[in-house]
Amino acid sequence: MTYDLLIIGGGINGCAIAREASLNGLKVLLVERDDLAAHTSSASTKLIHGGLRYLEHYDFKLVAEALRERERLVKAAPHIIRPMLFVLPHENAVRPWWMVRAGLYLYDFLGGRMTLPRSRGLNKKDRAFAAPLKGGDKGFVYSDAFVDDSRLTLLNAVDAADNGAEILVGTALESARRENGVWRATLSDWRTVEARAIVNAAGPWVHQMLRGLGVNAASNVRLVKGSHIVVPKLYDGDHAYILQQPDRRIVFAIPYQDDFTEIGTTDVPVEQPEDAKIDASEIAYLCDAVNRHFIRQITPADVTSTWSGVRPLYDDGASEAKEVTRDYVLELDTSGPALLSVFGGKITTARHLAEEALGKLALPLGFKAGKPTRDRLFPGAPATGWAALLAKTHSSWPFLGEARGTRMVRAYGVLLDEMLAGITDEAGLGDDLGGGLTEVEARWMHDREWARTPEDALDRRSKIGLHLTPEQRTRFATWWSTASA
Repeated sequence: MTYDLLIIGGGINGCAIAREASLNGLKVLLVERDDLAAHTSSASTKLIHGGLRYLEHYDFKLVAEALRERERLVKAAPHIIRPMLFVLPHENAVRPWWMVRAGLYLYDFLGGRMTLPRSRGLNKKDRAFAAPLKGGDKGFVYSDAFVDDSRLTLLNAVDAADNGAEILVGTALESARRENGVWRATLSDWRTVEARAIVNAAGPWVHQMLRGLGVNAASNVRLVKGSHIVVPKLYDGDHAYILQQPDRRIVFAIPYQDDFTEIGTTDVPVEQPEDAKIDASEIAYLCDAVNRHFIRQITPADVTSTWSGVRPLYDDGASEAKEVTRDYVLELDTSGPALLSVFGGKITTARHLAEEALGKLALPLGFKAGKPTRDRLFPGAPATGWAALLAKTHSSWPFLGEARGTRMVRAYGVLLDEMLAGITDEAGLGDDLGGGLTEVEARWMHDREWARTPEDALDRRSKIGLHLTPEQRTRFATWWSTASA
């Protein structure tokens, strides 16, 4: 079978390109050797943001682009993306007050016309923001947004599949060669396919993939590990904190899964993509970062879970990991059938990256690239707004309960109408498999969202795994092995 585009990698960039390409009318095959968002794309800080700290490195173009994308994404996926206020305390500050204020003014300016609140200083009415802090009410407030990163990746794939793309998980590219004007590729399921072009969106493995294709890359990547810890909730409220550190880095403290606080990230150079494991020094660094600012102190013993991802950052020659640009580079090789390789990038700008990728592929593939995703809603996004959808959910399925109903509508949006069609009481949901996750929802993840393993369902599709005991996880795994057989 011949495809217009064979995409290698099911992270946010690969899935966004699959969505953009399928909506441009191309015949698309995406292959991912593990799970969608199995690595870097589920290990982010889970923010849709312009990157306030990038201003310090003069990445004005990246910040402006990211802020425009933030505005689009908040509208396009309000079920999985929600605006969030960020408090930037000014105690223990390593930058003068005027510099931070000027940076926030610039951040607002680069964002142009936006629906999120603009930045301001903390005032005496902000007692809830200041209460957890050692330094009181000195600081600033600005806006960005929280995202379920793995579900954003997934919804790109769902929209691509709904528009004709073929998505294969647990399937690797074994080999590919240029032959008679096309790429002839062999997959790990023993299929042989042809493609008019390949997109190498292998993330931290981008160079390994190029070597496997017999191509030398002009661009380089620096592999930088970012780790996060999760601790029991440090404070009340839906706002987050951005904490300045003595090394001039910043660390976020963000509400996570109702009962927890997410803290991250680190910037540690690594040699291999497989080095995505947190170490004791990173845990200590993140605990110290919080303890400098918060009244409530934490220790490594308070950490309930962690995640780490290796970012494939485009190597711009910066001397330190924290200074390496988060912008992306697209490298097009047309010495034969086209090969497009993706270097760098971030969750917020993946849609724009995909649009630019299709623009580069238009000439070698002989089509006119449109911009179909600029104002397109993601699957499950409500046209009537988040509040109305939440009210409808609680009214239509009161037996879900408030907490579970809210969690499910945040994950599936209006697709709940399809998932719960014909179900009129709690018995119709099937057994509770732990943490409020029922058989109906688990089967949906298996049948409609490419979940192949218990970890796919618990740790990426639903995040329920964070709330389960080892015994409950074992029980779920036993059910899964039977149900998915």
